[in-house]
Amino acid sequence: MTGATGYVGGRLVPLLLERGHDVRTTTSNPDREPAWWGHRVETVVMDALDAEQVAAACHGVDAVYYLIHGMGGDDFAQTDRAAANNLADAVRAQGVPRVVYLSGVVPDVSDDELSEHIESRREVERILAESPALVVVLRAAVLLGSGSTSFEIIRQVSKRLPVHTVPTWMDSMVQPIAVVDVLEALVGALDYSGPSRHFDVGGPDRLRYGALLEAYTAHAGLARPQVDVPLLPTALVGTLVGSLTDVPRPTVEALVESLRHDMVAADDDFAALLLPPAHSLVGLDEAFGRSLAPPATRPEDADPMGPLPQDPSWASGGDDRPVLAKVVDAVKDVLPDA
Repeated sequence: MTGATGYVGGRLVPLLLERGHDVRTTTSNPDREPAWWGHRVETVVMDALDAEQVAAACHGVDAVYYLIHGMGGDDFAQTDRAAANNLADAVRAQGVPRVVYLSGVVPDVSDDELSEHIESRREVERILAESPALVVVLRAAVLLGSGSTSFEIIRQVSKRLPVHTVPTWMDSMVQPIAVVDVLEALVGALDYSGPSRHFDVGGPDRLRYGALLEAYTAHAGLARPQVDVPLLPTALVGTLVGSLTDVPRPTVEALVESLRHDMVAADDDFAALLLPPAHSLVGLDEAFGRSLAPPATRPEDADPMGPLPQDPSWASGGDDRPVLAKVVDAVKDVLPDA
């Protein structure tokens, strides 16, 4: 598994172990403190841009989970491309039979309207699909769960802005999905026996982005009136939200750019082909409740929807600096002379 210390990977590893799989994880920093499950896996050093290390990491495995995404910077697409090519070459050389890639929903628009972020994800899909392995791609939009980038943006914006200003172009349709449902689909991808393909994965609720914010604030007990604002540039919104939240700004800007289009699943094939029989998708209310629950005493007992020890420092609502200070910083980022 690549990306094992990330949000999804860090929750997928213990689930795979629980289901009886042997797991090899990769790290580019061997000096990093291991995750709470680290003693139960084999870990190898691998820089995704080092072709030899990638090939060595893939030796003798039955499947590769590819959970690497560039989320910002001027060269993120180039980096994503190089890493995906290394993985495809390694899969070919080592005879790896299966690759599972977590990607993003691709909106139903012309190619020239896609954000760079989505365009790069789709290019990675194409590169992996050119390998001889069976490639299963899961395309998700908004992931719900404490520590998820999308969820933390919703939580922190709701907490820190007394009024929600929603650009008219951003009030598009979204289909969020609970991280526990994504985890089940990722595990199910190991047993999928059809041809290589992508699956759109979405939860049971489809709603406009503004309504998603309203649903969260209602559940969190926050009174946050909404104001529709026309003509706000995408870049300005990304800068404001990136400054107001503790989520890394390049990540925020990449996600905001995608919100001008409907981010909904084209079908629900994954439910029948990847999920366990009689599995019930988690709805919004349950997802919010589980995401906001207090952390468990032991990570072994924790709900994957809630906080876990390896989550980034900006998770669980971010830092405790006063809201006014964050608003001032956001204004200064937009108006440097203010």
